[in-house]
Amino acid sequence: MTVEYPTRPGNLADPAPEFPWPSGARCAVFPGFDVDAESAWLEYAPGNTDRMVTLSFGGYEVRAGVPKILEYLRAVEIKATFFIPGWVVDTHPKMCEAIVKDGHEVGHHGYTHKRPEPADFAADKEEIDRALDTLKRVLGVVPVGYRAPSGENYSELLGYLRDRGILYSSSFRDDIRPYRHKLRDGSKGPIELPINLSFDDWLYGLSQRFSPRPMFPKEHVLSIWNGEFDQTREWGGLVTMVMHPQVTGRPMRMGIMRDFLARVRSFGDVWIATGRELAEHYIAHEKAAAG
Repeated sequence: MTVEYPTRPGNLADPAPEFPWPSGARCAVFPGFDVDAESAWLEYAPGNTDRMVTLSFGGYEVRAGVPKILEYLRAVEIKATFFIPGWVVDTHPKMCEAIVKDGHEVGHHGYTHKRPEPADFAADKEEIDRALDTLKRVLGVVPVGYRAPSGENYSELLGYLRDRGILYSSSFRDDIRPYRHKLRDGSKGPIELPINLSFDDWLYGLSQRFSPRPMFPKEHVLSIWNGEFDQTREWGGLVTMVMHPQVTGRPMRMGIMRDFLARVRSFGDVWIATGRELAEHYIAHEKAAAG
């Protein structure tokens, strides 16, 4: 059987520029949370609507996960980015209002947590617009960042996000430095703050719901996170974290995040920043370079 490959690669971005981090920092860390709540369990299995125990994994975010994470971030004076589906904002407005009240960035994460698909462009545009309306109406937020539900995207959707005011995406896995997307029509797309999948907590702390693989213990996760961070710091890159309050908001998992971020801070040369800050920093250097 002959496999047909696309005539052009999916991502046409140029290699990431080596823009310096601010204040002489050697690398940057982007703490990001995907506040999926029950939408993570509803979108891909509609039958879960009446499975109350399954949905309670997502409900944990409202009862304990998000409040505990906000409490911790206040104590250590760290601002983070929370990517929230519009459905979650409509369903749990008080939880989301607490995130905004604490001064954290809120990013776009679709409306129902639907995975973007190239064949569903019309539906995906509706997801984008509906979530933008909800974030503005309920929270008074106009997001500049987007994290694709289930981490998928395509050129037409990136262009639409740009046209709707999105400055940056945080979904791709193809670099350790921010870069600017180049769309298939040759135009500039959003900035990408690429993800290192090693920092996705779902892989270590909740996959056992559908898999025989056990949860990873604290020492294993910290070993992976610290090892990835150390090498990324040596390379001068960006560590983009994908944390979910229904995972990292659990007691022992909170300890993993706490210990990791405390170690990161101990170096004294790491910039911990929100997605908006990272994107604005990139734009400023991009303009200066074009100068």
